[in-house]
Amino acid sequence: MEEYRPQEFESRWQKYWEQKRLFYVDVEDKSKSKYYCLVMFPYPSSELHVGHARNYIIGDAVARYKRLRGYNVLAPMGWDAFGLPAENQAIKHGIHPKVWTFKNIEKIKHQLHSWGIGYDWDKEIASCNPDYYKWTQWIFLKLYEHGLAYKKMAGVNFCPSCKTVLANEQVIDGKCERCSTEVEEKLMEQWFFKITAYAERLLEDLKLLEHWPEKVKIMQRNWIGRSQGVEIKFPVDSEGKVIECFTTRVDTIFGATYVVLAPEHPYIKEIIDRGEASQDLINFVEKMRKIGRRKRELGELEKEGVFIGKYAINPMTGKKIPIYTSNYVLMEYGSGAIMAVPAHDQRDFEFAKKYNLPIKVVIQNPEGSLREDSMEGAYEGEGILVNSGQFSGLNSEEAKEEIGKYMEANNIGKRIVQYRLRDWLISRQRYWGAPIPVIYCPKCGIVPVPEDQLPVLLPENVEFKPTGESPLNSCKEFVDTICPECGESARREVDTMDT
Repeated sequence: MEEYRPQEFESRWQKYWEQKRLFYVDVEDKSKSKYYCLVMFPYPSSELHVGHARNYIIGDAVARYKRLRGYNVLAPMGWDAFGLPAENQAIKHGIHPKVWTFKNIEKIKHQLHSWGIGYDWDKEIASCNPDYYKWTQWIFLKLYEHGLAYKKMAGVNFCPSCKTVLANEQVIDGKCERCSTEVEEKLMEQWFFKITAYAERLLEDLKLLEHWPEKVKIMQRNWIGRSQGVEIKFPVDSEGKVIECFTTRVDTIFGATYVVLAPEHPYIKEIIDRGEASQDLINFVEKMRKIGRRKRELGELEKEGVFIGKYAINPMTGKKIPIYTSNYVLMEYGSGAIMAVPAHDQRDFEFAKKYNLPIKVVIQNPEGSLREDSMEGAYEGEGILVNSGQFSGLNSEEAKEEIGKYMEANNIGKRIVQYRLRDWLISRQRYWGAPIPVIYCPKCGIVPVPEDQLPVLLPENVEFKPTGESPLNSCKEFVDTICPECGESARREVDTMDT
């Protein structure tokens, strides 16, 4: 039997396929049924590995099967070329991100050809080409037009050594993945896409995915995280201010013995700015800023906090309860404030025990055995309400409904739906991305770039190494522009899009 020499045999057939243009498709051809086979576009930040090969070979097998079944198959290929992976590699190797990206594209194309994978290369795209990112910018403008792109202050991961913002995925155990420096949190103005506007639709449309694995759909539901509950108003004692707390367990409101704010909560900043904060509070807020959200999200830190020197009023009991700030409450979840019910929430129980705060049982277990002085942990189940005024004797489900109605009737709270899903932060203070098509005019404010002026080109003559600010800031010919509305001098947005 003749020896199999893959380099000779496979390259011969690959040339034949190319000569016959086997994988090139006339999309106007209506003589056959159409089939579109799209695999994820690779990041051209380095060469492909065996994991990529598995993905693309499976896609190629599907495309070939459909061709054999008589379909007109379009299998395109492109490059998800913008973003941090390519820029980080370019910094590491000391060359411009564009040069690095297109060198890798050539290497990856060679790999794909050598694997025998067939694509319609006439339809190749790269997201870093202006004729492509023009449409990324156009989509941004459409989202902005409909109130779905907006700018606000937000906490970001920041590496003080690399002097750059990091995505959550680039923070490993609270440290920068590139240099292992402890990551800090910074407040910066950032652009967001309002994906929360589609939370309910995303949930509902999971029902349409009949053939998706159930475990994947469960992951999606958990990511969206729908919660039905009540947003309760807690007045701050002796101030004309209200703190809003969302809870799914309004049946436990009579057991709320303190309120906890995230260290980033605006009211805490207000207290500090007014000069009313203790040194302990100031030190704690700074400590939490350095720890950052990521470690706190994991829930592995020992719970600690500080009394902020203020009291709230429990709207159902009329009693004054202390306001604390703690590391176990996050600004990104709900309103950044919680009502703490230590008898019926384990986190609150641990915190209350540590700081000697009152514990009050308001849900009795089926055995009727709960006593504050003998509890070794919170009872988080449902049961019969006790010590809850006119609502005592109701079961938890009945109480949620009746207390919710009472609160709405008395302007104490309102029933709402909340989601774990958060809006998508798209700003990056980095170079290698599509410029955000926005102009800042002293007279007109935020002005979107007119569609007929797209694309806003990414300049190439830029010092792209990270400094903590967008590298585009230093490119005067990019930054300085004219307001399209009033014709006066204006400045371009210098952040790029993480997409």
